[in-house]
Amino acid sequence: MEKKPAVNILSSCYHCGDRILGERVELEGKLFCCSGCKIVFEILQQNNLCDYYSIEHTPGTSPSQIEISRFAFLDDETIQKQLLDFSDGKTSTVTFSLPAVHCSSCIWLLEQLYKLDEGIVDSRVDFLKKQVSIRFRQQKTSLKNVVILLSSIGYEPELQLDAVDKKLESGMTRALYYKIGVAGFCFGNSMLFSFPEYLGVDASEQFLKPIFSYLNLLLGLPVFFYCSADYFTSALGGLRKKIINIDVPIALGIVLLFGRSVYEIITHSGPGFIDSMCGLLFFLLLGRVFQSKTYDRLNFERNYKSYFPLSVTTKKNGKETTVPIAALQRGTRIVIRHGEIIPADSILLRGNASVDYAFVTGESSPVEKVLGEVIYAGGKQTGGVIELEVLKEVSQSYLTQLWNNFNRSAREMGQLSELSNSVSKYFTIAVLSISAFVLVYWLPKDATTAINAFTGILIVACPCALAISIPFTLGTTLRIFGRNGLYLKNTAVIESMAKIDTVVFDKTGTITHPERSTVEYVGIDLTENEKNGVFSLVSNSVHPVSIMIAEHLAAQKMECEKYSETINNGISCVIDSAAYCIGTREFVGAALFPKGAVNETRSYLSINGEAKGYFSIKNVYRNGLQEIVALLSKKLRLSVVSGDNESERIRLQSMFPKGTDLLFNQTPADKLEYVKSLQVAGKRVLMIGDGLNDAGALLQSNLGIAVTENISQFSPSSDAILDGAFVRQLPEFIQFSVMSMRIVIASFVLAFTYNMVGIYFALQGMLTPIMAAVLMPASSITIVLFTTISTQLLAKKRGLLSWQ
Repeated sequence: MEKKPAVNILSSCYHCGDRILGERVELEGKLFCCSGCKIVFEILQQNNLCDYYSIEHTPGTSPSQIEISRFAFLDDETIQKQLLDFSDGKTSTVTFSLPAVHCSSCIWLLEQLYKLDEGIVDSRVDFLKKQVSIRFRQQKTSLKNVVILLSSIGYEPELQLDAVDKKLESGMTRALYYKIGVAGFCFGNSMLFSFPEYLGVDASEQFLKPIFSYLNLLLGLPVFFYCSADYFTSALGGLRKKIINIDVPIALGIVLLFGRSVYEIITHSGPGFIDSMCGLLFFLLLGRVFQSKTYDRLNFERNYKSYFPLSVTTKKNGKETTVPIAALQRGTRIVIRHGEIIPADSILLRGNASVDYAFVTGESSPVEKVLGEVIYAGGKQTGGVIELEVLKEVSQSYLTQLWNNFNRSAREMGQLSELSNSVSKYFTIAVLSISAFVLVYWLPKDATTAINAFTGILIVACPCALAISIPFTLGTTLRIFGRNGLYLKNTAVIESMAKIDTVVFDKTGTITHPERSTVEYVGIDLTENEKNGVFSLVSNSVHPVSIMIAEHLAAQKMECEKYSETINNGISCVIDSAAYCIGTREFVGAALFPKGAVNETRSYLSINGEAKGYFSIKNVYRNGLQEIVALLSKKLRLSVVSGDNESERIRLQSMFPKGTDLLFNQTPADKLEYVKSLQVAGKRVLMIGDGLNDAGALLQSNLGIAVTENISQFSPSSDAILDGAFVRQLPEFIQFSVMSMRIVIASFVLAFTYNMVGIYFALQGMLTPIMAAVLMPASSITIVLFTTISTQLLAKKRGLLSWQ
């Protein structure tokens, strides 16, 4: 039964924490400031989501009155197309900006939306950007219902369509500048009011001391309650979750300075430390801004500046050319082949589209598209070649996000990153213990020295330098690799690369050079029409052998029907009522033709079931392959797995060390099982393939690298993509990963040394709180500069960066 008892001005809302100033609402012994907060509580309770309140105390926001009619415009298809990131008619994804997100409870609740609406499949929160990405099924819910749900629980999204790309300064940044201004004003004036203490006044002027002391205390109030609020909130939030974060010692130091100051001023036993506290907050906040600006200049985050080098084939005046997707504009005509990812929202102009959106939805279920229908970015073409017209400019950050999110749970954080977090936590506990011991030691002897030593240790010995050494070292390495044709999903890949002890190579398109291999047709002469038919068939595929045959024939393209591609066997289609097949002897039924000779790969051809002949491909291995093998084999075990026959065995035996596993006629399943067997034996495996027939092995391995020639093969199963022109630098990449991890260790040592020196002086009371506040951000910036500059100098020394 809902009650409305008399107001208690000290009461606060169970949901949002706001003070109840008028009539209050009570439910099950809990008080709420309005019916909106009560309704949100009931929603969470009905769906067993009240753990929300155990993460943070009063975590919610007070929801505004929901007027469903306000969101009626979201039923309009035009508006939906502007807001949706993706839709295949069944599943849609949308990203909203939620200014109300403010704590870990918000994240927890927003990632449990699927429990509140069965149509929502999942939701992920980007706390730093205050955004949520939601995937929902259109048959069970709608965009409008999702927005209404968010609004009903206090997280109404921003829906200004014209402000999507505007870069506005966040409220958090503006508030930080306000706090710096307040702290600076109070710091300067508190020093003026402390002049009697600094200069030593005459006894006749002693009456000025208490006046100035009270004025100081008045100046200290906004600094303590306003400027320090973020540190108190962060520290208390961590303690509620039984976590000691880096703001705990800082908050303790501030409380001690203010508490001691209040005591001394009120009891007239001393001048207090208000000037020190104001100076401390001023320099802490100033250091936070300086750090932020430094990080921005060195930022490697790819959400807004993607280094992902996806390219695509465009068609203009009947001619095809490959361009980077950054050059694509609205209205550009693009050509997508079997297995390629559609990089931009487009409209189908030609061909039969069968699009697999597993990359976006997580479910592999190809969707047939008809001419004139919209195809969203991120879908993979599973049929033959199609032509599209770009509707929206390409968002590389969106494709990068898809790539990073694919199988994200497998290798999300390296062991060293986990070690860093653990070290930071225990380091904070050690600092608290040392500072408490120092306080107890000095207090009976000298209270001023005790407070200076205690607060100095708490502030200068900040473990944040440890936390930033890994992202900045590995982030710089990630950018350096990107400049040299190796594109990584995230920084954890570098750590994995530094630990591998076994390298498994695919052959065709990986260690062979598809653009330099020779192609020769052997068999019954083909008519001009048949050549056109064969050319049209292989033009649909992005397999290296198909590309080589297409370049060899250079004929006229014809319309293909019923195109299909059987992994590790071949491709087929119908052209002018004739059935064309190219692939293995068994696939095309060409048993009468002999198997390939040494140093030769064969793709057999049949038309309407009649074996016509074969294309003989003489492989050309990549430049420097023997040097690559020689360098890698010094420390790593090498293997070669190939879907081709054994015609290259003798040649490969002469290139690789004695005892190297050389496996041929391997299906994709065979390759995967081989990688598994190595892992069972305790090996850390790096799989290098072309991303086509090796997807399973790439995903199974500890680290998977897909090698491509024009970077048009978007391979979500890999951890990295390597431009074929840079394969020769593979040993350098692996060695540089090892060196990068050593720089991380060196930065750990530097951070510990820095903190130990600071603690040494703080122990003796020689380090004032203000000086500690200056040194704390300085230590973080020192680590940032050390890791970044060291990594870049090492890269220049090893030829991965130019000196210009």
